[in-house]
Amino acid sequence: MTAFDFVVTLAVGSLVATAASASGWNAFVQALVAIVLLLGAQALLAQLRRYSKTAEKALGNEPLLLMRHGEFDETAMRKSRVARSDIIAKLREANALDLSRVHAVVLETTGDISVLHGDQCDPLLLENVRTC
Repeated sequence: MTAFDFVVTLAVGSLVATAASASGWNAFVQALVAIVLLLGAQALLAQLRRYSKTAEKALGNEPLLLMRHGEFDETAMRKSRVARSDIIAKLREANALDLSRVHAVVLETTGDISVLHGDQCDPLLLENVRTC
């Protein structure tokens, strides 16, 4: 989900509420037209991202590595505005008991934080994850 997808989701929700509470046909039709235009723009941008590497890079998000081999990446945390306490909370949630066994903590494109810990970590799991 890109930032634009999130904004469209919020806007469509607001427009549905506007359409539902419209007192006349004119306001109802305006809300419906706005919904169709937003969803059309979203679909167009999704197709553009799908077929163009340049558009994907400009419009898409990449996962970001916040921690590697038990070491916090302060630069990545500062750039992504993720607090150390947020990462520690996710580590507890993932039952990570030993920081030396934490292979990576990744800020996903959805805003979720993933914790990869255990004895081994397949390199494929960190494919396309950027570092600072």
